[in-house]
Amino acid sequence: MSNTTTSWVPIPPGSHFSIANIPFGIISTEERPAPVPAVAIGEHALDLAQFATGNGFSGLDNISSHLNVFSEPTLNGFAALGRPVHREVRAYLQDVLRSDTQFGRILKDNEELRQKSLIPLNKVQNHVPMTIGDYTDFFAGVNHASTMGRILRGAANPLQPNYLHVPVAYHSRSSSIIISGSQFHRPSGQVLQDPTAEVKEPKFSPTNRLDIELELGVFLCRENKLGVPVPVNSAEEAIFGAVIVNDWSARDIQAWEYVPLGPFIAKNFATTISSWVVLADALEPFLTSSLQRDRQMLPYLQEKRVENVWDIQLRVDLKPSNGPITTLSRTSAKNVVWSFAQMLAHHSVGGCNMRVGDLLASGTISGTEHGTQGSLVEQNKGGKEVIQLNGGLERKFLEDGDSITITGWCGHDQNALVGFGDCSSLILPAVQGD
Repeated sequence: MSNTTTSWVPIPPGSHFSIANIPFGIISTEERPAPVPAVAIGEHALDLAQFATGNGFSGLDNISSHLNVFSEPTLNGFAALGRPVHREVRAYLQDVLRSDTQFGRILKDNEELRQKSLIPLNKVQNHVPMTIGDYTDFFAGVNHASTMGRILRGAANPLQPNYLHVPVAYHSRSSSIIISGSQFHRPSGQVLQDPTAEVKEPKFSPTNRLDIELELGVFLCRENKLGVPVPVNSAEEAIFGAVIVNDWSARDIQAWEYVPLGPFIAKNFATTISSWVVLADALEPFLTSSLQRDRQMLPYLQEKRVENVWDIQLRVDLKPSNGPITTLSRTSAKNVVWSFAQMLAHHSVGGCNMRVGDLLASGTISGTEHGTQGSLVEQNKGGKEVIQLNGGLERKFLEDGDSITITGWCGHDQNALVGFGDCSSLILPAVQGD
């Protein structure tokens, strides 16, 4: 198949949705409100339900018995077909959308099918792409873990003794995962009135320390039976694709509740993900090595491949309600010490049965320099310093009316970027009680 980056669909330079990408998502329109699978190409979405109904997959015999997955309201059915099928469908759609292939006229020259299935992105509504049974949030960003350890425990021992031996994680809430463009209310909970007081007394109030966590997540496409672990060196075949994740955090609520069992109310109110799932095969050219460690891993976590994480460029922007945009952070998704294959191998090593649509998140991804941190609490040194914004504004933590947008992309050729689009949400005031 052709390797050209030229498409007959107009794709502006710098688009995250070049023909080298072909990410999958779930969309609806005013005319067709039932959610269906689609792929993004430039400034358009290709409605795969309409494309399949119009015989668009006529050149791909191997998918003919599975066309029903393109009329389902989530990507779970398509994901469950496995990575070889994902690879074949993506390559076929690339050929359909290219200018110089045998399949390039299937859609280009069929005006009726093109009008029904190729829709401007500004006319579609995106939806959470998978039915997410379980969501597990890891702690793989060693730079974030080290910084938080220094803030909480001092510089002598910033990392817990287990950190470089085990991919630490906690089970989070899948029901409050929201799609990019959604709004959410500031959470309320128990907050310690005076952390220095001898007798600790909490009060109930909206959080005053609402924070972001810049993360990457992957959806799974393969199940394992209860009691049967996923081997680390075949775990990548269970990874469907990736999304950007903003694991919003209420730091003051978290500080009071997390001992001894970990985050709960401080994390379960909202998690924003980007709308389009970038397939693992699209990210394959951007593999690199994870951060090195000075500890020997146990055998079940030892990967044969050296290049095991993706070099995805990540950026965090804050837009206040009354001021200009400020870029808070720029970093790379390679700043982790555990790969998703290792996370999955550890998650299942005790016999946990993973399911199609399960979401694994990386934990906060940070660099080591100022302006590369994936959370505000790192930048403000635990709330002790202010962060200067454009327009003369300041923040320690997020205020009502603030909007956070995270973007991520791979590559340097402006005509062949593999990106995720936006992962954005607006913060609304807390819901007032009776």
